[in-house]
Amino acid sequence: MRALHGTVLRRTETLASREKRPPELPANDPLEDATVLLVGRGRSFPALSVALGERVGVIGALSVESAARTLNARDIDGIVIGDGFGPRIVEALLTVLADDVRFRDLPVGVLGGHPATVEPHRLGLPNLERTAEHPVRLVERFLPFVRLHALGQRLRRMLKSLDAHGMVDPDTGLLGHEAFWRDLNRAVDDADRRGVGLSIARFSFARGNRRLSVDAARVLARLMRQVDFACREADNSIFAVFTETDLREAHVIARRIASVLKNTMLLLPSKKPANIDTAVTLATLKASDNVETLIARVVGKEKAK
Repeated sequence: MRALHGTVLRRTETLASREKRPPELPANDPLEDATVLLVGRGRSFPALSVALGERVGVIGALSVESAARTLNARDIDGIVIGDGFGPRIVEALLTVLADDVRFRDLPVGVLGGHPATVEPHRLGLPNLERTAEHPVRLVERFLPFVRLHALGQRLRRMLKSLDAHGMVDPDTGLLGHEAFWRDLNRAVDDADRRGVGLSIARFSFARGNRRLSVDAARVLARLMRQVDFACREADNSIFAVFTETDLREAHVIARRIASVLKNTMLLLPSKKPANIDTAVTLATLKASDNVETLIARVVGKEKAK
């Protein structure tokens, strides 16, 4: 982690020495942007969701299959396995995590008295914690590992932003505001000149806030095609541009993205679960359009999909 941080500092200084403005490293606690996957269906699930939800964003999974879908769809900063599963299921889940290089460094917390099941996996999962005590005790021991992992993810996103000379937002992995509008102007001009399609979608969220919007943007960054680009706006909405795409194809892409957001952004606050409602507005480029008229259409008509 120190080496990663040192690399970020050196590249920031290099970019600044070239009279370019480097992106700023966020100063807030990494836990404020961290997301933990909570797997369980036993009596401890409500207590765990409250204890975790007071400190980090939480995605609830009542089955191993649901947990696997979430792991494949998005980035997370830790996994808590509650009660309600037999030793064989817990062992199988830990084996999958230890065998996959993507998940080996994830913090993993296990609640329950399965020492014979959990202990053999400590070599493969160096950030593994187990306790048979109260759920709050597990969360207290688990969160420092989550903070460290979230900091590492923050530094890696910063490196990508520095490699792109600050054009990529280090919070989300999407384009920064200035780079997005510059690329949108170029894409509109290119579509007009070549006579190809171009569509834009706006994703907005009920009960939207910065935490939810950043979380959605990170998910969307994993789903975007190489030819597309997107940006998170100050009002917490997200613009996504689909190049060489007509309105029909854009509908298909936007529906798929909205579906993934719905199924992988079940954030559990401290009180009760809340589904994330995503409103999607679409517009396609017309012959008489420019950037201003295109944006006016996509912003002016809210239609949930």
